Amino acid sequence: MKTGLFCNYENHHQDAQRAIFEQVALVQYVESLGFEEAWVTEQHFNELNLCPSILVLMAHLAGVTSSIRLGSAAVLLAFHNPVRVAEDIATLDNLCGGRLALGIAKGGPFPLHHKHFATPMSQSRAKMLEAMVMIHKLLYESEVSFNGQYFHCDRITIYPQPLQKPIPVYVATGDDYGIRFAAENSFGLMGGPPFSLERLKSTVAKYRAINNSGADNLLLARFFYVGKTYDEAVSEAMPFIRQFSQRMKTNSAQVTRNGSNNNLKPFNRQNICFDEDYLLENSIIGDVATCRDKIKKFQDELNLGTLALKPSSSILQKNLESLTRYNQEVRNYV
Repeated sequence: MKTGLFCNYENHHQDAQRAIFEQVALVQYVESLGFEEAWVTEQHFNELNLCPSILVLMAHLAGVTSSIRLGSAAVLLAFHNPVRVAEDIATLDNLCGGRLALGIAKGGPFPLHHKHFATPMSQSRAKMLEAMVMIHKLLYESEVSFNGQYFHCDRITIYPQPLQKPIPVYVATGDDYGIRFAAENSFGLMGGPPFSLERLKSTVAKYRAINNSGADNLLLARFFYVGKTYDEAVSEAMPFIRQFSQRMKTNSAQVTRNGSNNNLKPFNRQNICFDEDYLLENSIIGDVATCRDKIKKFQDELNLGTLALKPSSSILQKNLESLTRYNQEVRNYV
């Protein structure tokens, strides 16, 4: 199992530049600890998570790191022109020396995203998957023509070509069609912090029923803080957990009221849940022994490819100490 950092660029102190460069400092630090991967999220219209320009942020990380793999977690493809994304991905793969991994998602539940990017929630999954098909052709073929429901191109060859052939791809999905798409293309899977273990086990089982060779590339992201004691860890991480819970519950309630997607799965403890106690239970937060046990459980149940840790303190030094403790007292014991 590889260890990664999950990067949300939180603006804890209402200082955008500080937020950006504290996240960069965390990435550089975990690279020095030997972490294998760093994964950057895409967020829009959010004063708390300053990562709308995901590939720009990753390009900067490419310039200040040398060995750690840089992944998108994830590009919200329904909101982007796939030709532009393919060009940016190919350029970025060259900038980072072939260290790029491409994670994709449909986005949500964030009503403002769908409103301002002119994409109904009911269309976002189909647009994401169609865009990925087109991007895959553009990255590795010449004179590409594509005529889909949402996207089109005529005899396009992009430059530069990516260094990796192919660039690793991960899909954040629990939908049957999305799982089949990932399995048939041997793409990896991604699971976010609120995804329940039951949902993830079901997703992996469905994938492996179609393709038993590719599902080991499972990226699991989890909120994280390892403290000297369990109570210290919970106390340090709880303000972040509470803020995340409140924001996601507000978004989810708005989606439910609007009824904009009749195919939306329910928000509950068997699927995705935003209750504070649920998030804490499903996070890797606690003392050394607790964190070891939780990681081992995820490993045993899911056979993880990568565990991406999202540090959950608002204080940079506390997160650095937590990551050091993980590296010294947890990592080699799981």
